[in-house]
Amino acid sequence: MAELGLNEHHQNEVINYMRFARSKRGLRLKTVDACFQDLKESRLVEETFTMDEVMEVLNGLQSVVHSEVESELINTAYTNVLLLRQLFSQAEKWYLKLQTDISELENRELLEQIAEFEKAEFTSSSKKPIIDITKPKLVPINEGGTTELLNKEILRLQQENEKLKSRLKTIEIQTTNALDEKSKLERTLQDLQIDQENQQDFIKAHDLDDLENTVAALRDEFQKTLNDQTENQKSLEQNLAAAKHDLLRVQEQLSLAEKELEKKFQQTAAYRNMKEILTKKNDQIKDLRKRLAKYESED
Repeated sequence: MAELGLNEHHQNEVINYMRFARSKRGLRLKTVDACFQDLKESRLVEETFTMDEVMEVLNGLQSVVHSEVESELINTAYTNVLLLRQLFSQAEKWYLKLQTDISELENRELLEQIAEFEKAEFTSSSKKPIIDITKPKLVPINEGGTTELLNKEILRLQQENEKLKSRLKTIEIQTTNALDEKSKLERTLQDLQIDQENQQDFIKAHDLDDLENTVAALRDEFQKTLNDQTENQKSLEQNLAAAKHDLLRVQEQLSLAEKELEKKFQQTAAYRNMKEILTKKNDQIKDLRKRLAKYESED
């Protein structure tokens, strides 16, 4: 039996899809045959036809067959898109970016290999158990401990990244509040100094010493508060800078981990086999188009 170079599970998935495609193809061919049969039974009832009548019959048949074939080709294209959607959705769960090589979809050698595989598989299908084609939604593949560890590391780095962002935002808010408080205290000191200058000419001499002492005490208290605020601001700025460095480090580690995971996946047999399957399927579609063009030219 021809093989596709896949493991047993993936090869069974390919067989299920080919069985589905053969079933749809058989139904569409029966529909085309029915178009010809209907024409024979409904229109070809006379012994002789004029040229115009023959052209009318052929044009009508051409329109019906063209519509059926076009419908099947469109349905096949949409079906392939749904299949790709399943595969890409599964890959995105593992933070992977799959790529396809469209140029390989018309590889004649690969198309012939698919044809041989289909022939070998389905000519002896009566001897094989029928594989259930109704499958649940795709689940992420498991390529071993390395992939699992990489994904866990990515998840951990993402969580740490979110925590650092939250911490950075909190420190920025605290720094802003400290700067606002410092500005308020400076304005208060300026107001006190202005009041002192304005009142010096109007207060009595024995009250001047008390007022100066009060102002001096207030100035000392304010200076102490200002110094505390300055120290707090420096501490907040240092924490802010440290948080930014940690955030950049985690983002760099996250990027490296994602690149490593993608590299690991592209080196796996699953990635190569998936790419090969997509290539062969597109080659098969192009071959069907060429056959259709050949049939149309003969008509």
